[in-house]
Amino acid sequence: MRATYRSEIMAWMDQTELPPAPEPLPVPVPDSHTHLDLVGGKPEQQLAAAAAVGVDRVVQVGVDVASSHWAVRLAERHPAVVAAVGLHPNEAPRLAPAGLDAALREVEQLAAVPRVRGIGETGLDTYRTGPAGWPAQQRAFRAQIAIAKRHRKPLVVHCRDAHAAVLQVLDEEGAPDTVVMHCFSGDGALATECVRRGYVLSFAGTVTFRNAAPLREAARACPADQLLVETDAPFLTPMPHRGRRNAPYLIPHTVGALAAIKQLDLAELCAAISATGERTFGRWTE
Repeated sequence: MRATYRSEIMAWMDQTELPPAPEPLPVPVPDSHTHLDLVGGKPEQQLAAAAAVGVDRVVQVGVDVASSHWAVRLAERHPAVVAAVGLHPNEAPRLAPAGLDAALREVEQLAAVPRVRGIGETGLDTYRTGPAGWPAQQRAFRAQIAIAKRHRKPLVVHCRDAHAAVLQVLDEEGAPDTVVMHCFSGDGALATECVRRGYVLSFAGTVTFRNAAPLREAARACPADQLLVETDAPFLTPMPHRGRRNAPYLIPHTVGALAAIKQLDLAELCAAISATGERTFGRWTE
């Protein structure tokens, strides 16, 4: 995935500018899922820009072995960063069969690092991967569920066009104590089911899109103490900047939209998101 996407992403970023900074949040929140290695510029600059608007912590997420190592190195340098390491579901078929076991062994080794606070992003994706890649996706997902349980770390789940299958695999394998549904994309019924299972739902800028009524229904169904917010930067830039490059400092747009959707005071929601982030990923300063 990285070799294919990186050149596409870099070409796209050359044609896009980062939007202006929003108003700061009243209470700091974490960005529960970002890819600073793809945002552009120095990570230190992105972290400083985020902190200036009240986004004082980030989870840097790996999607393959190289980016997982990058995430660990960044987290070990910066107290505002913790790492998640894993193999994206669209990466697994490109490694299978010979390279998949080796990559999973590296994820297992990285999982033991103290600054690693999540396993993933892993999961299932039928949007980009056809039937031929399904067995490798399933194998990688099941293996990373086991890694998360062995190391007692949250599982960060990517799910695209595969909601029923993701829930089935989690049921069959037995879910880890903490499951984060990254960039939640389901409706109210799916949100209710995930909440019932104790999963944490992380909402991205997509919840602000005009055509995202089912996603806003999902946000209303999610209790504040099971809700996180993320950028998935450089992707999924919230309104009013959809189509431009995303970065952690733009999270206030998404948090403001969620507060309006849930009819909660902005500071109250920020405090709840912050508490959920620390409960899910631990204290960033530890």
